[in-house]
Amino acid sequence: MTRNAIDPVTLEILWTRLVSAVDEAAAAYVRTSFSTLVREANDFAVVLTDAKGRSLAQSSMSIPSFIGTLPATVKHFLKRFPAETLKPGDVLITNDPWRGTGHIHDISIAMPIFRHGELVAFAAVTSHMPDIGGQLRNSGIREIFEEGLQIPMLKLVAGGEPNEAVVEFIRQNVRVPEQTMGDVWGEVSACRMLEARLGELLEESRVDLDELGHEIRTRSEAAMRAAIGALPDGEYRYRLEHDGFEERIVIQNHVTIKGDSVHIDYTGSSPQLPRSVNVVPIYTFSYTAFGVKALLSPDTPNNEGSFLPVSTSAPEGTILNPSYPAASGARGMIGHLLPVAFMGALADLLPEKVQAPGSANSSFTISGKHAGRRYASVNFLNAGQGATAKRHGQSTLSFPANLGNTPIEVMESEAPISVLYRKVRRGSGGKGRFNGGDGLSFAFEFCGEEPATVSFLMTRIKAASPGLHGGAPGEIGALTLNGEPIDPARHWQLKAGDKVVMETAGGGGFGEA
Repeated sequence: MTRNAIDPVTLEILWTRLVSAVDEAAAAYVRTSFSTLVREANDFAVVLTDAKGRSLAQSSMSIPSFIGTLPATVKHFLKRFPAETLKPGDVLITNDPWRGTGHIHDISIAMPIFRHGELVAFAAVTSHMPDIGGQLRNSGIREIFEEGLQIPMLKLVAGGEPNEAVVEFIRQNVRVPEQTMGDVWGEVSACRMLEARLGELLEESRVDLDELGHEIRTRSEAAMRAAIGALPDGEYRYRLEHDGFEERIVIQNHVTIKGDSVHIDYTGSSPQLPRSVNVVPIYTFSYTAFGVKALLSPDTPNNEGSFLPVSTSAPEGTILNPSYPAASGARGMIGHLLPVAFMGALADLLPEKVQAPGSANSSFTISGKHAGRRYASVNFLNAGQGATAKRHGQSTLSFPANLGNTPIEVMESEAPISVLYRKVRRGSGGKGRFNGGDGLSFAFEFCGEEPATVSFLMTRIKAASPGLHGGAPGEIGALTLNGEPIDPARHWQLKAGDKVVMETAGGGGFGEA
């Protein structure tokens, strides 16, 4: 098919309008959501795809992993609900880790967008829910059935009519149904906003969305391939260790650059574990591809074309390609290491661009009943990031996810706790020519009338973030309850007066001091 080229000025205007439309939908979600995970932590994404599920644009504040997973989810929806079976007013829903975002705690929805009776696009949203039932999230959970409610690929709304059976089984299985379903309906409102804004754009510009999408994808793909093609062909490896349980978890990558494409193979990584740190392929690809783009072509727009030159593989049954019913609720503890593992492999090739490893964000989830009200509160605490050849590592920052540190006022309003302090953990970053970023010291006292259950995700509490090119490792993290070290892979009961201290890890240094 012959396509009409779009001139650069028009293309830039249309591209900017697409991003603005998606950003407005994201703002609508923030306004209509019920949970602080959306409003404060930014743990969500909005994406516009074409009719085949190929990404066109995503909200500016999207979590990087969702940029890769959400379009793939739309394609999975199309396999389950072929295009010819969809109709206006349909809304699709799932939290299947292998077809969604990698764990069941995120609910993804997609809504087909029609124009003159023809399917032209999808609006899609994914967001971490305030609760999904099951055990509170931590790294010790052994299989997916313990993690909570699994939502297969279903229609939440069919032809404009809500599927009340789906709504009821979600409400019945979560601790805070008003918040959870409030966020789900907020996702739907964001999709409808995106539908409206896209319709206005297409009506005013008279552009063919298929031609616009082709132009956006091919230009982005060409830029990404040029960046990869500028590197010498070759094979590069890097081995990175993480805390683990009985044994350290190993990420072993084998990077092959050939022409204008790059393949990352994870053969040699640890086997899948009966714990929730497993990373399913959709998430393995997403954060690997993000690492490639962040290092080689960060200014290229994020869309399908940006990631076409990148491929990944991992043997089935390993921690980066686990078999069902593997638990994956804590997949970020390992998945967040994949961008810096890619950078580590190219550290000698691109020493001025790479970043030393740091620590993923930590979190705690607390649930109970207070003043007659059931609560379930998820709170994020960030850690130190690795240094580079040009600057010190960022302190108390979430990377590669861009999650915010949950505000103290929000923590105290959501659960009966009193924050004793939150401060930068000075000197916890690894020393070097440039020092690694510092972690966070945080303490709270439980003030509830009734005991509560608390769980933790803590990274780098055994294996420190290593430095690069002679830089020293950062300090490991720590977790105590009433002054005694405790295992973050277990669930703990809190009673009034109990004090918890969380110290997040520091990032690795860069270069010899």
